[in-house]
Amino acid sequence: MTVRTIPRYDGAAALSRAVAVLQRARRSILGIAGSPGAGKSTYAEQLVRDLTAMGYPAALVPMDGFHLAQTALAELGLVPVKGAPETFDVDGYAALLRRLRNPSGRTIWAPRFDRDLEEPIAAGLAVPDETRLVVTEGNYLLLDQGPWATIRTLLDECWFLELDPAVRRQRLTARHVRHGRTEDEARARTEGSDEANARLIDATRAHADALVSA
Repeated sequence: MTVRTIPRYDGAAALSRAVAVLQRARRSILGIAGSPGAGKSTYAEQLVRDLTAMGYPAALVPMDGFHLAQTALAELGLVPVKGAPETFDVDGYAALLRRLRNPSGRTIWAPRFDRDLEEPIAAGLAVPDETRLVVTEGNYLLLDQGPWATIRTLLDECWFLELDPAVRRQRLTARHVRHGRTEDEARARTEGSDEANARLIDATRAHADALVSA
C-alpha cells in the first residue's frame, strides 16, 4: 500500500503556492484547517494581508461565522460542547462556499464571529466581486463525516496548520481567560471539549493538500 506524502510548506513556499492557486481561471477557495488554538485565524489573516500587499485581491471568510447562536445552543442543550461539529450551521457554510465559488458580479456578504460577544454577526464580512482568492479557516474543513464531507469538495486546496500540542493548549487556555473564564474554567474547557475536538480534527490531517507550521 502506497502512503501519500503530504508536502510541507514554510512561509515563503506557502505564499508562493497561494499565489499559484489564485492565478487559476476562476475564483479559488483555499482552506486552512487545524485544531483549536493552532493559530488558524492569525495565520489566515497574515496570508491575506501578504497577498493583498502584493496586489492580489484576496479575502478572508472564517468558518466561525457559522457558529450557532448562544440561544440556539441553549435550546439544543449544546452549550457545554460549543465548538463541536454539531454546534455549527454546516449547510449554511456550504451554501456560502458555493456562492463564493460562483460570483454573480456583486459583493457577497458573509457572517463573522465576534469573540467578545461569543456570537455570530450576520453580513459582517464583504467579499468584493474582484476577489480572486477566498481564504477560509476552521476546525472541520477536512472532516469526512456527515454533511461536513461536502466542505472539502468546495475547496480548491486545504492546508493543515500544525503547532506543538502543549503550546496550542497553553494558547487556548489563555484565550478562554481573556474572554472571561477563570483559570480553572479555562483549563477544564481546554482539557475537556476542546481536546476532544482536537483529537477529531487531528485525525483529518492526512486529507490535507499540505502541512504548514504556525
